[in-house]
Amino acid sequence: MKILIVDDEQAIVDLIKINLEMDGFHTDFCLCGLDALDKAPKYIPDIILLDVMLPDISGYEVCKSLQYLNIPIIMLTARNDIKDKLYGLELGADDYITKPFDSRELIARVKTVLRRTNKNEIKEDDQLKIGPILISCKQRQVLIDNEEVILTPKEFDLLLLLCDNPRKVFSRENILEAVWGFEFIGDSRTVDMHIQRLRRKLGIYNNFIKTVFSIGYKFEATL
Repeated sequence: MKILIVDDEQAIVDLIKINLEMDGFHTDFCLCGLDALDKAPKYIPDIILLDVMLPDISGYEVCKSLQYLNIPIIMLTARNDIKDKLYGLELGADDYITKPFDSRELIARVKTVLRRTNKNEIKEDDQLKIGPILISCKQRQVLIDNEEVILTPKEFDLLLLLCDNPRKVFSRENILEAVWGFEFIGDSRTVDMHIQRLRRKLGIYNNFIKTVFSIGYKFEATL
């Protein structure tokens, strides 16, 4: 497994590298955001550890720009404000960890995200069709009325969860755990934001995603 570390503090990079390589991972690193944008599509890591505060462009901008690669991203942040963490999740990050952190916790988070990614790939040969929507799990592609709709990785995972369980009601807590991989952290705005974006991309079929008052959401293809 390959991990790309993006952090401008060489001492932190070295510490992370040592601990990950002792656990059997292969690593590479970047000290700035622009270098990460160049290296990630060439190195194709299994996961990216991305610092929020970089000297050139922010980790948030890097996260947003790398979504097309479908590579899991764990944000590293010295900020403990819930708004900062939620912003990263809304941009497509898979998890976050606050500095300073214990190396054992970081490795555990890495393994958890990788397990979740591998679990999702079990369905990679399947296609799921519900009404006018066709989802190719292998290609991570969505067609609506035979026209491709471009989704971010988290939007795709969210749509797949709902379509694979039609008419099942999911609370926001359920969705956070299933799509982002951790328990409810006290603010459901990241789920609501992704639902809003997904509805816009479904166009005339936006009403397929139904709000269940005071609970959450469900998917029901009502033509």
